[in-house]
Amino acid sequence: MAEQFDSSTRETYSAPVSPSVSVIIPAFNAAGHIGRTLESVFLQSFTNYEVILINDGSPDTQHLENVIAPYLSRLIYMKQENRGPSAARNFGIRRACGEWLAFLDSDDLWFPNYLEGQYRFLSRNPQLDMVYCDATLEGDAARVGKTFMQLCPSDGPVTFESLLLERTQPITSGTVLRRRRALAVGLFDEDIHCSEDHDLWMRVAHAGGKIDYHRATLLRRTIRAGSQGSAPCKLLAGELQTLMKLSQLLDLTPATRGLLMQKMRSVEAAHALAEGKELLLRGEQDKAFERLARSHAMAPSLKLCATLIGLRIAPQWAAIVVRRWLGGDAGTGRAAGTGART
Repeated sequence: MAEQFDSSTRETYSAPVSPSVSVIIPAFNAAGHIGRTLESVFLQSFTNYEVILINDGSPDTQHLENVIAPYLSRLIYMKQENRGPSAARNFGIRRACGEWLAFLDSDDLWFPNYLEGQYRFLSRNPQLDMVYCDATLEGDAARVGKTFMQLCPSDGPVTFESLLLERTQPITSGTVLRRRRALAVGLFDEDIHCSEDHDLWMRVAHAGGKIDYHRATLLRRTIRAGSQGSAPCKLLAGELQTLMKLSQLLDLTPATRGLLMQKMRSVEAAHALAEGKELLLRGEQDKAFERLARSHAMAPSLKLCATLIGLRIAPQWAAIVVRRWLGGDAGTGRAAGTGART
């Protein structure tokens, strides 16, 4: 069976009688950092919550279970075969008892006032179904000291269109979502392994869910190589998968559908550019030329035009120059801003 409760752990856990918030933490290869993540949860000033940790078929299970052993009396520990972050979160959501779901990636840290700040904002705005906040960034020298919203701004009301066009950009570990709203729209899409959060937020907004944000910096977001979304190609492929699905699934006005198709084209161009760059780094210049030419056809630019000419006239020299030249071009705003997503 793909999903199972760890019954020995469940018996030792004393959950709040009626938790307001269910904290959902998926774990895969997380033994090296899960301890400090859990510590950040158990230091919260707001205490009416339960913690659900889902082991997503992690290859480091023995080490993980050794690390979390001191916390077992304070959390619900669940296991499943490896099925990806969407399935892991959904497993936890179905077990959750709280009115609200607070998502936390296994390598991120909440500040002690995180849940208190989020819950206070929701209490002042009872019409809301979802709120998100800002985060400091760590783990990447170029981004240390910056915040998520500095690199991935949110501006104006949160709507399906603003999420689609990335004018508003929630961060998963900074998001609290009403559980019944998540259930109503079908939870995370388990076929999407990268950009699955963006897909859910857009479906929540399209279904009439009320979403807002505030700019308080309440957590620390880790940019870590090797995470699900650390490679721009993976993130952009997931984004394309999401957009194609939503174009078929949702009843959109002609104007909104037009925006979606424009966005899909821009993401497809960015994906081709990212693939071209990766192929250049591997020395596959002919394949790189093909992908870069496709990107240029969809989103023409002088830089890409010069790159393509250089690869044809002086491929060896051009490849060296282009590897540096294209360094900051691949990816959407969220890819550039976070570096890693789960």
